[in-house]
Order: sequence, then C-alpha cells, then structure tokens
Amino acid sequence: MDEPQGFLAKVLVWAVPIVFAIILHEIMHGVVARMLGDDTAARAGRLTLNPLAHIDPFGTIILPGLLLFAHAPVFGYAKPVPVDFSRLHPQRVGMIAVAAAGPLTNLTLAVASAFILRRLLALPEASVSHTTMLMSQIALASCLVNIEIGIFNLLPLLPLDGGRVLAGLLPPKLARSFARVERYGFLILLVLLYTNTVNAVINPIINAMVRALL
Repeated sequence: MDEPQGFLAKVLVWAVPIVFAIILHEIMHGVVARMLGDDTAARAGRLTLNPLAHIDPFGTIILPGLLLFAHAPVFGYAKPVPVDFSRLHPQRVGMIAVAAAGPLTNLTLAVASAFILRRLLALPEASVSHTTMLMSQIALASCLVNIEIGIFNLLPLLPLDGGRVLAGLLPPKLARSFARVERYGFLILLVLLYTNTVNAVINPIINAMVRALL
C-alpha cells in the first residue's frame, strides 16, 4: 500500500488520532471520578466527545502541529478534566483509579487500533482503495500515538497521571512530601525531556509495545 502523500494528508492522518486520544483520555478521568462519587467534570460539561469542550489551543493544536512540522515525536494535551479528589469514595483508591483511567484508555485504544490495522492489511489486494490506505495510515498513527501518550503519562512524576498513582500508593506522610514536588513538576519534566532522560526510560517500553502489537 502506498502512503497518502502530502502534508495535508499527513496532518489528517495524525490529527484525528491525536485529538481523539487526548479527548478520550480526559473524558475517562471524569467518567471514573463520577462512578466513584465526584461529578465535578460532569457538571462542568466535560464528559462529552465535543472537541470544543476539551481543546487547549496550545496543547491540542499548536504544540502537536509544531512537532509534526519539525518531524519530532508528536504529543499534546487537552484542558485537564476537573476532579475533586476529596469527594471520591474510597479516596486513596479512587485517586489511583481516576489517574490510571486516562493512560489505560490510551493503551486500550492502541490495542484496538492495531487490531483494525491488521484487518485492513489482510484485505485482498483487489479490494484495496485510497480510502482503505488512508484508514490504514490513521489506524497505524492511532496505535503509535496512544502508546506514546499512555506510557508517557504513566511516568511517576506529578502532575502526570503516573505521579498521582504513585501518590495514592505511598504512605500518607510520604505522599504529602511527594505532593509538594508538584509545583516544580513541569519544570522537572522539561529538564528530563531536554536531556533525553524521558526518552531513555520510555522508548524501550514503547518499542516493545509497538513490536508486540504491530
């Protein structure tokens, strides 16, 4: 199968999976929170697939676009779904479940995308059309994007989801000390990204998942 050509086609192939992956990631935080007693996200109108409710102009559009144009690894983020962790029951287990819901959703989407891609690639040559080729590229992009977003967000650093999972697992005293690091979390993350430390940690995991699924 020949890949769809042109920058616009490339934007389409990557933009659809990125936006869907980011939005569903945030929605599932709110869905699990509501199941455990906190309806803050629901009352804020954030449990919807309408992109306008979730899009952060920089994180959802500008940043992924710049990275795509620069041929760099593509990632982004949506407006965080509001969650009142004090309303969750049970609170500590609820915090872990809500935090883990986003990355686990992305990894589930990666598995589903890989399954769809395999089915499309198994079609007889005579039935392959431009639409089929485009769908195959979108499925491949969806698999890769969701693996990257899922694994990246599981890093045990606040304010990432993995950091919230770790905070929920730590004894209360250690969790409070760890939570105080969150104010510096974004700066720490930028340093780790700049020094390629993040890539050194997550790339072997991402590559292993890509090999396993594709």
